[in-house]
Parts: sequence; structure tokens; C-alpha cells
Amino acid sequence: MYIKRNPILIYALGGLGEVGKNTYCLESDKDLIIIDAGVRFPEDDLVGVDYVIPSYNHLKDVNQKIRALIITHGHEDHIGAVPFLIKTVNVPIIYAPKLACALIRQKIEDQKIKTSVKIIEYNETSALKIGGTFDVSFFRVTHSIPDSYGICVDTSEGRIVTTGDFKIDLTPVGPDIELHKIAQMGIEGVDLLLADSTNAEKEGWTPSEKNVLNAINEIFDEAPGRLIISTFSSNVSRIQQVLDCALKHNRKCVIVGRSMVTAVECARKFGYIKFPDSYFKEVADLPSLKDSETLILCTGSQGEAMAALNRIATGTFKGIRVTPGDTVVFSSSAIPGNGVSISKVVNQLTRMGANVITNNIVRDIHSSGHPSRLELKMNLKLFKPKYFMPVHGEYHMLKLHGDLAKELGMSNENVFIMANGDTLILENHTIKEGDRFQADDVYIDGYDINGVSTAVIRDRKILHDDGMVSVLVFLDSKNSCLIAPPRVNTVGFVSYGKYEDHLTRHASMKVEEGLNELFNSKHVTFNDIKNTVRSVVSKYYFRKTQRNPMIIPLILDKKSNLKNVQF
Repeated sequence: MYIKRNPILIYALGGLGEVGKNTYCLESDKDLIIIDAGVRFPEDDLVGVDYVIPSYNHLKDVNQKIRALIITHGHEDHIGAVPFLIKTVNVPIIYAPKLACALIRQKIEDQKIKTSVKIIEYNETSALKIGGTFDVSFFRVTHSIPDSYGICVDTSEGRIVTTGDFKIDLTPVGPDIELHKIAQMGIEGVDLLLADSTNAEKEGWTPSEKNVLNAINEIFDEAPGRLIISTFSSNVSRIQQVLDCALKHNRKCVIVGRSMVTAVECARKFGYIKFPDSYFKEVADLPSLKDSETLILCTGSQGEAMAALNRIATGTFKGIRVTPGDTVVFSSSAIPGNGVSISKVVNQLTRMGANVITNNIVRDIHSSGHPSRLELKMNLKLFKPKYFMPVHGEYHMLKLHGDLAKELGMSNENVFIMANGDTLILENHTIKEGDRFQADDVYIDGYDINGVSTAVIRDRKILHDDGMVSVLVFLDSKNSCLIAPPRVNTVGFVSYGKYEDHLTRHASMKVEEGLNELFNSKHVTFNDIKNTVRSVVSKYYFRKTQRNPMIIPLILDKKSNLKNVQF
């Protein structure tokens, strides 16, 4: 009897070769589901960028197939791009756990998006039939935010399971991971497993979230003055632990940072955070509180430029200034690429007299929400997948996770280390590699879905690193001559005091010499003038300062009464 096959394409738009931007897709000939829609936070070289999201061009091409977006949990690297996704393509339904549903609704409301998308809550007992292709069920996992789930997708071609973000925490803050369901899926058979690789380079077992509680208590015991604690706004379990300690030590709490305020409000609404109303205070209440009875809980543990902690460190947060005697705690580990930003904030806070405490081997004030190598091995042993695709990690993390699977006996050809845009094809319980499509990044500045082009990013980096030099050229184009010396100005370039005047004066002289030589040699166009200015000024400033500023020539032509400005 002939059975008509319905091959399933598996691919990522984000989340492979990077930490963040998680967006995974399962696509058949008629149906497509998206699992997570996350952002990646920019590193220092992405000047002026708020978020990095995947390009959704491929989803535009197959928009008629999209049946649903399924969210594993409420962290930004899994839900942060939802507003941009639903503004780009038609997503009819979003399925998400309770807390993630609330956070997504808040995002849509904040951005004033008019949408018909339905947001439907699921839990560990939910079973969904999506399109004619996908049967979806869920299993609870432990992570650093409540309501975190793995997803099992059954199709006519085989079973696909993704763990989402997880760790195997045997003494969790909240419900247990459903190891019995994982083991049962392994017994029944898993064709393809996608599993979290973030901690694949860390030996051993990720410490339980409860281990952090003792270290936080010690800090509360020892801090003589105000406590300022920064953590991820989505780390609800950590926030509850900090608030438990605050209540025990009779400290009132001031929440600062928009995302922290939103997360706490949503988590309190559903009972994930419990803290007396009378112990919550506003920034305006700080002068009336004793330092020894004050806790400030804020965003900015990754050194983000616009986050509350950075603005407190630079003295630009209205109503909060760091003073000697304050204790500032970074209750998180550095995301790869954020080390320099964090160090800048730490140094600035220390200069202002604060006692700064970061996570280290002496004092463990952060526990990762991701599995270390022993947990990854246990996960693979329980699921016993036929094929394996590590996800959520930089390339070396994916490779190490794949090597673990091979150590446990999986054949080399059944482990796929993929990149965003690569495809796998599941057909009749067998997987092969498919074609590749372009999976670019989109840089978001504000809420503009069109993003910022690579050229703009390049220009911003030049301005950030080397500044800008503008050169005003006063020209009589009719007679091909200058009518005044060029005027050179620098912005964000260098600060050499009196020597800076010397540089601009000599740059002006160099431009005048170069243009006079140009006018004497041939018929001159505006492009010739601009190219000469750029060449002369860039060579001069690089020779003197070893910097490559952006050069902007401005040509004012007497022929049009100096009103014709040429860029």
C-alpha cells in the first residue's frame, strides 16, 4: 500500500551560532509552526542598536502556511521579537504559558500594535492539533523563570522534541522538571531532539537555584547601608529570593527599570512573586527611608547603556545617586560579549564609593538556568534520540554538545551542527540535510520593524570609534576657485586641547592646497572636490592621530548665493 509522504523541514532563523534570537521552524507542504521569537541583545560594536532580530523574509515567502507561534517561556531571547514578527507576517495564534502570555500582551500593548492574533495559554496537560500536520504536547522543565516548557511535536514522518531552555534542578524554586515524561518519550521514540547548548562547556552539574539563597542572605547580613541588586528582569525566581531576604531583613524595596517593573507586576498578578504591598516603595520615598532598610532592585546587570544600573552609575537616574556605604550586587553572569560593558559599570560604581559584588568562585550569587555537561548527558540518555541537533548556543557550544552525543554512542552522521538558514528534512523517521536559505540579522533601533541597515551600523561605529570631521568649502564654481579658506570642524573625534586647534588649522591649510592644485589641473566637478577633501583630510588626520574619522565635505557655491549646499 502506497503511503503519501509529507516531509517536514526543520530550520532556525535565529539561535544557532549565537546566544539569543531563538526562532525555530517546522514546515510541511501545507503547514508551518514557529517555536519562539526572540531577540539578541547587541554587543558594544552595534552602536545605537536596541535589539537584533532575525530577518523574516523567508516567513514572508511562506506566510500562507503559518499556523501558529508556540512559546517555550517568557525570556526576552524567546519572546522579545514577538511584536516585530506579528507586524511582519500573519500569525493567527500564539500559544504560550501563563506568565509568557501576560508578558507578550504587555509588549503588544506598550507598542500600541493593532492585531487580531489570538493569545492562548497552555500548560503541561495541553494537547494541540495544529493544521493537518502537527500534534503538539508539552512537558514542564526547570529554568530561571516560572512556566518553562519543552515541546513535543508528532507528525506522520516522525517525532521532534525541543527542550527549550532548561536545567535539571532537583531542588527547584517551583515545580519539578517532568523527568517521567521525558523518559516516556525516550521509550516511545524520539526521531529528532533539539536541546539547549548554552552551558555545554561547563563541567559537572549546574547548581540549584536554592544554593544562591544562602549567598544572598549573607549579603543582606553584611551590607551596612543601601543594597542595590541588579539581575535579569525575567529571572522571576531570583527576584522572589531577593524579596524574601528583604522581608526577613526588614528592607523596603524600590523597583526601577521599565522591564523590571513590568515583570514584577505580571509575576505578582499570577502569584509567582509574593511580597507585601506596604514594603514596595517609590523612588520619591528614598529620602525618607533609612539606608539600612532600603533595597533597590533594578535592571542593568549586563552593563546595558540605557538600563537603570548604568544610569545610576553615571548619575543620570533621577532620584538615585550612589554614595559611599552602598552595596551594589550583580546577581547574574556575563552574557558573552558583555564583559567590557559590565566592567565599565563596575569601575564607575567603585569610583563613586560603592562596594560592588559580582558572581565569583568565592561567592556564588548567580545560578545559571541552563544545563551543564552532566545534565546534558542525562538529557540525551533519557530522550535517546535517533538524530540530534544542538541549539541555542555559539558555534563552539553547539559543537561540544554534539561531541557529548557522540561520546554517548550516537553516530557522527546523526548529529547535525547547523547554522541559521540550514535545513533538515524529516521523512519516514529518517533525516537528511536540505537546501540552505539566507538568514540575516535585522538591527532594531526603537520600534521600527524595517531595522537599521548594515551601512548605517558601519557609519555609527566609525562615529563611535573615530568621530566625524566636517569641512566647509566656500567656492566660486564659475571661476573655479575658493573665495575663503576651508573651515574644518570635529565632532566626537579627539580632544587634544590646544593641539586640536592646531590640527584643524593645519587640516584647513592642507585642504586649501589640495583644492588649489585640483583647480589648476583640469575641469572640476563637485565629485572631484568632495573626493579631494576626503582624501586630504583622512590622510592628514590618520598620520597625526591614527584615527579614521568620517569625513563630510560641505560645498557652498557663490554661483547660487551660497545657498546651494553640496554633500
